[in-house]
Amino acid sequence: MKAQDLKGKTIAFAGSGGLDSCTITRWLSDMGVEVVCFTADLGQPDEEDVSAIRNRMLQAGAKEFVLLPAREGIAEAGVQVIQSQACYEGRYWNTTGIARCVLTKAMVEAMKQRGLTIFSHGATGRGNDQVRFQLITNMLAPEFEIYAPWRDEAFLSRFPGRSEMIDFCQEHGLPVTASKEKPYSTDANLLGLTHESGMLEALTTPAQFVKPIMGCYPADAPDTAEEFTVRFEQGRPVAINGQPVGLVDAFLQANAIGGKYGVGIGTHLVENRFVGIKSRGVYESPGVELLGTCYAYLLQLILDRRAREFFDQLSLLIAKQIYQGYWFDLATQMALQAVQCTAKLMTGSITVSVYKGNISFVAATDVPHSIYSEENASMEGVGDYNHTDSEGLLRVFGVSARVLATSGQITP
Repeated sequence: MKAQDLKGKTIAFAGSGGLDSCTITRWLSDMGVEVVCFTADLGQPDEEDVSAIRNRMLQAGAKEFVLLPAREGIAEAGVQVIQSQACYEGRYWNTTGIARCVLTKAMVEAMKQRGLTIFSHGATGRGNDQVRFQLITNMLAPEFEIYAPWRDEAFLSRFPGRSEMIDFCQEHGLPVTASKEKPYSTDANLLGLTHESGMLEALTTPAQFVKPIMGCYPADAPDTAEEFTVRFEQGRPVAINGQPVGLVDAFLQANAIGGKYGVGIGTHLVENRFVGIKSRGVYESPGVELLGTCYAYLLQLILDRRAREFFDQLSLLIAKQIYQGYWFDLATQMALQAVQCTAKLMTGSITVSVYKGNISFVAATDVPHSIYSEENASMEGVGDYNHTDSEGLLRVFGVSARVLATSGQITP
């Protein structure tokens, strides 16, 4: 769709109240398009007052503003990310990718209630979000149309980049925080923050160019360590440091403690976007990193070798699926069902020590499904394990090992 096709029509626009949102809303409004702005309350830590986004978007020309309650939704999705250990290309916990799934689902449902059928967003034509918004909308509401300004020549000719957008907003008195002095973009939710673009596009710009929002860098963290204990029951965090917690509060507390000690702050990653472009991001996800690491320690105790190998394959698949916008498709749902077979066994308490960006294992207690045995693992003369039993096992393994040598497959 093009902007000229929208004149006199009402569209639903996914807006965060930032530079792109305000620019697009004002530009479309000036062209005679009625814009209904939808913003999700995802517990974004960079917004002290989410309702303030309403004022910014209305000032930008939105006909109506709809705030979607989504804190519980992002927390539930965050648990599934942790249960799946769904990190993309290293240690990126897919915090923005999964948030797009939660936002789009909530927005599509709200659009149907209002009779709106044109979904619009401010994602660029070079990034992943355009893919996520479109694919998720196509899956959940195939009858909807999509309008993406960053794929509209009229918009691109007016706004080649962020500099022109900043000038436009300043000329129209729109209250955006972006400036040419701070030319990088931040996207935030309860699970984490992503920083990209602007000066971060240069690999000579260090990750610490970004001012952290969810905590501090490890060097600035306290000089004394702190212990953190989380109780999981069937894969869900139910208590922190001995106190019962709800799911949203579990992330809030983990964010506070992890952020205080620089855990998951300033993670640098040059990643492969779905569209085939390399991009550089700096990430903050203290709570997910802390809870996710504790969950990983629990997995080590409970999964046997075959279950672990299969789990790791599922983890890689789910991470890629989230990143590429396929959260709701059949393959992801099948994989998530398989992960639930492990999650329902994940009960136990894990204590770690957090210190200047590091998470160190301290203790695991009350883990009923653990298959770790101190006696079997011991190098001392305890337990029922008989070392000589390995003789027959190794004779069997040795048959194929010798064949590799005698067949000439082993190069000395």
